Amino acid sequence: MANNPLNVALLGSTGLVGSHFLTNLLFHKSISHIDTISRHTPSTPNPKLTTLIETDTSVWASRISQLSPPPTIFFSGLGTTRSQAGSLENQYNLELTTNIECAKAARDAGAKVYVLVSSGSASSSSALPYLKLKGDIEQAAKELGFEHTVFLRPGVITGQRGQSRPLEAVARFVASSAGKIHSSLKDGWAQDADDIAKAGIIAGLKSLAGEAPVGSEKVWVIEQGEIARLVREG
Repeated sequence: MANNPLNVALLGSTGLVGSHFLTNLLFHKSISHIDTISRHTPSTPNPKLTTLIETDTSVWASRISQLSPPPTIFFSGLGTTRSQAGSLENQYNLELTTNIECAKAARDAGAKVYVLVSSGSASSSSALPYLKLKGDIEQAAKELGFEHTVFLRPGVITGQRGQSRPLEAVARFVASSAGKIHSSLKDGWAQDADDIAKAGIIAGLKSLAGEAPVGSEKVWVIEQGEIARLVREG
């Protein structure tokens, strides 16, 4: 693990997984400073935290390039739905264009590790628009050439969202009920938002320290079942 205090940057800090990233980063002893950029103010004031509020996502990359000190690890939990975005084109613009432009700015500023929340079964060749989008983002992220890239691929994400998503709420209830019986009934298809964030931080720090699994030193893909296991093992 990294021993020196680190500066990191985070996109999506007000979302379900992103808010857990922020909370865990703030209390992590290896992290000295966190910069976030978002359209809304995170609800976690802290001396370690600097928040940039900007409703125009097209300027986020330029703001990230000006961060001082620059981040060593760049985390992103940024995402939306087609209904929230208004169209598939708008969803692509936020999730793909914004994520990749901001990651590129962080890389150019000196970031060595990119940790991105993707999705289980993400594939640029998928016939399903959402999974194709996530696959396209992963492909573009790999082409950025970070020293280390981590993709988190959760299934159903459990936790309390600010927005109402009825079908997802049913799945979360089933996942929660299964998890109470035994974790093995849940871990392979549903993951807690907090566990996803913790796994991302663990993997980001391990990658930076040269402790990624053999064969995953450059790109580490963490599938659904591995998320909970990584958190349990620390």
